[in-house]
Amino acid sequence: MSELVRIDGMIDPHTHLRDLDWAHKATFASETRAAVAGGYWAVFDMPNTPPNTVDAASLALKLERLAATAACDYGVYLGASQVDNSAAVAQLADDACGLKIFNNATTGNLLIEDQDLRRRFYQRWPAHRPIAVHAEEDTILDLLTLVRETRKPTHFLHISTAREVAHLRAAKEEGLPVTLGVCPHHLYLTQHDEAALKGFGLMKPTLKTPADRDALWQAITDGVVDVIESDHAPHTRAEKESDRPPYGVPGLETNLPLMLTAVHERAIPLERAAAMLSANVRRIWGVACPPDTYTLVDLDAAYTLDSRRLHSACGWSPFDGMRVRGRVVATWIRGQRVYDGEAVTPLAQPQNLFKAVA
Repeated sequence: MSELVRIDGMIDPHTHLRDLDWAHKATFASETRAAVAGGYWAVFDMPNTPPNTVDAASLALKLERLAATAACDYGVYLGASQVDNSAAVAQLADDACGLKIFNNATTGNLLIEDQDLRRRFYQRWPAHRPIAVHAEEDTILDLLTLVRETRKPTHFLHISTAREVAHLRAAKEEGLPVTLGVCPHHLYLTQHDEAALKGFGLMKPTLKTPADRDALWQAITDGVVDVIESDHAPHTRAEKESDRPPYGVPGLETNLPLMLTAVHERAIPLERAAAMLSANVRRIWGVACPPDTYTLVDLDAAYTLDSRRLHSACGWSPFDGMRVRGRVVATWIRGQRVYDGEAVTPLAQPQNLFKAVA
């Protein structure tokens, strides 16, 4: 007999939803449909999809487009820019889910390597919204210096190596206001998968060693990891099959079954897996779960991931063909069933979660 489990208010705080200048890759409509099919109540969009979300006009454009087309609730990050916009984005913080600072090279043109410029963003950004950072290896130490100086809550995205885990484990032991997220592609894939996946296994941070993967699982077991996030970043098949494939893989529809598979195969407690997808995210970003907002999953359902069944516009997954356990049966948002296990019914009135809680 199947065991149905309820998870309240799942949120993915790390997505690149595309649309607008990159609508050929995917749209807010297609990717938020993927989100509810993956069990999510809300998703937060990163600022490096063009036009970059770095000022009032770009923020308003994305919020307006999401309000008109999203299938679920949402938040939008503001981006730190090389042209110092620290004062401008601080004034817009109430309508955004947080500030994103790219501190190592990745997609887009928002890279900030100057520590003094990073410091200005930390000093000006209000503490009631988290700062989310892309920081790899010892760049994490530069960011921890700023956290130590300002005590601003900081979420370290897509941690992928044992060294990074060690830095953040020590920071937590020190009492710094830091949290960290890990992506399933770094938990289930390693450098050894790159030859078979080719461009479809290229993301940033890149895949790492089996030892790094094992360190991430150990950090989950130890309770060091706060969030399981997708870093959902769809590209077309043609782009990924090209001579210069872009960074990024989809993940909104595979996060939950991959973590439920870990409940079965790695003895990760169900409560911990669920919290990293829901309660911990709500706590870090300061949002409350609305009434009747939850996901029902069949914990025992075993099946093979099939890219042809995905709702994401990209139509592929690095996990295609993988055997998993745990299937989304239904997703409910404020009493509306937006996913019935097969079809999506977009939310009637999608909301920006952050305007209301300013």
